[in-house]
Order: sequence, then structure tokens, then C-alpha cells
Amino acid sequence: MIGWLEAVVLGLVQGLTEFLPISSSAHIRVVSAFFGWQDPGAAFTAVIQLGTETAVIIYFRKELWEIISTWVRSLWDKELRGHWAARMGWYVIVGSLPIGVLGLVFKDQIETVFRDLRLVGTTLIVFGCILWFADRTARNKLTLEKHLSFTHAIVYGFAQALALIPGVSRSGGTITAGLLLDYRREDAAKYSFLLAIPAVLASGVFELKDIGEGQAPAWGPTILATVISFAVGYAAVAWFLKYISTHRFTGFVIYRIILGFFVILAVTLGWIPALG
Repeated sequence: MIGWLEAVVLGLVQGLTEFLPISSSAHIRVVSAFFGWQDPGAAFTAVIQLGTETAVIIYFRKELWEIISTWVRSLWDKELRGHWAARMGWYVIVGSLPIGVLGLVFKDQIETVFRDLRLVGTTLIVFGCILWFADRTARNKLTLEKHLSFTHAIVYGFAQALALIPGVSRSGGTITAGLLLDYRREDAAKYSFLLAIPAVLASGVFELKDIGEGQAPAWGPTILATVISFAVGYAAVAWFLKYISTHRFTGFVIYRIILGFFVILAVTLGWIPALG
């Protein structure tokens, strides 16, 4: 069971890593393994992500209000249907479909085999290399308001769905897709965060039913971890958006590769179990 100390540590880890392209779910899995703690499970991970997602909602509250209000009014006001905010509402809905469908289809695997640390280490390395390639070849010229389309939204959506495997990274996968589509780093990250809102909220609310049941963590530590992830996550998203406006993702790529190899080595040498 998750205790109060574990809740504090994992809440900090979630808040620090959710918005960086290094996979928060992988870090929660790896940190738990190295401390000898029980795997907190997919339900705990999904629920504490509600904290970091609340941070995103508050940070982007003005943009979100414009998107939601304009989209709703565009349902009966034809003149608003070409407005960027109304279109963004549809793009977020369409882009959320892949992870919603695949999350239900692969629910059992998400809670079991996808949490194997050998797979986590491999995805950290592989998708880190893909992020490096995308960052180096991207022309960083497209913007969300002018260039986002339904086709691009679907591509973003399938990239986000890959994050069902810990180690891929929700932000890393969608930002990589954005860079490969030639979006500016800041725009790719912003849409990544907006796109995550429906999926994370739906997943977190869906998993609430399992908290406090059977082997799942109790409500108290889960709430504490969620609150901590919110506070730390708000600071992290602000820092990250400022950082990538002037820096490439090279540092994150190097970190992913080193961590991935270390995790695989640790499992191979028996320092930590692949599952557990």
C-alpha cells in the first residue's frame, strides 16, 4: 500500500515530470521500484495526474475559456465556425479519440505488461531518439491558429495514444509529432497540453472507483499526492514553456537515453524487478 512518504515523493515526481518529455508514468514506476515500494499501479498514476491537469487548466484558463465558449456558440452561430477557437475545440475532441478508444481496448495490458520496466527502459531510449531526430529536422514554422487541421489533430492524437505505454511520454509523443509536422516548439507543446486535458480528466475520473479498493492505494495518500502534483506542476509548465522558446530538447533526450539504459541494466542485474 502507498504510505504518506511515498505519496509525497510520487506527488513531487508527477508534478516535476508530467509536462517534460521524459514520461511521468515511467518515473513513478521507476522511482517506486528503486525505493523498493509496491508498484502504485495505473489507477494511482491516472488519479494523481488530475492534479497536474488542474494546473494546466488554471495556467491556460483564458485560452480554454475562449475555446470552450466560442466552440459552444459556433454550434448555432455559423459565422463563428471559422474562428480559430471554435476550430480548436473540434481539433481537441478529434485528437482525443485515439487515446480514448485504445485506452479501453488495451486496458488490461496498460495495468500489467505495459508496466514491465524492460519495456519502459526501451521506450525511453527509442522515443528519446525519435524526439532528437524530430527536433533536429523540424522547421519550426507552423502555428496552431493558422495551420492546425483535422488531419494534424488525428496525427497528434495517435502520438498521444502511444503514451499509454510508460516511457513514451504524453508530452514527448505529441510534441515529437508536432515537430515532425513542422510546428513551432512552443505551439507543439501548447497543443500537447490542451489535447491532454480531456484524456487525463476522463482517465483520472474513471480510475477513481478503484482507489481504496483491494490492493489500490488509500484515499488519503492519493489525495496528498494529487495536491502536491498540482502545486509543483503549475511551476513546471510555466518553466517548460519558457525554456523551449529558446532551447532545443537535447538535454531531455540525453536524460531519457541514460535513464533508459540504466533501468534496463538494473533489471538485468537483478537490482530491481521488471514487474511488481
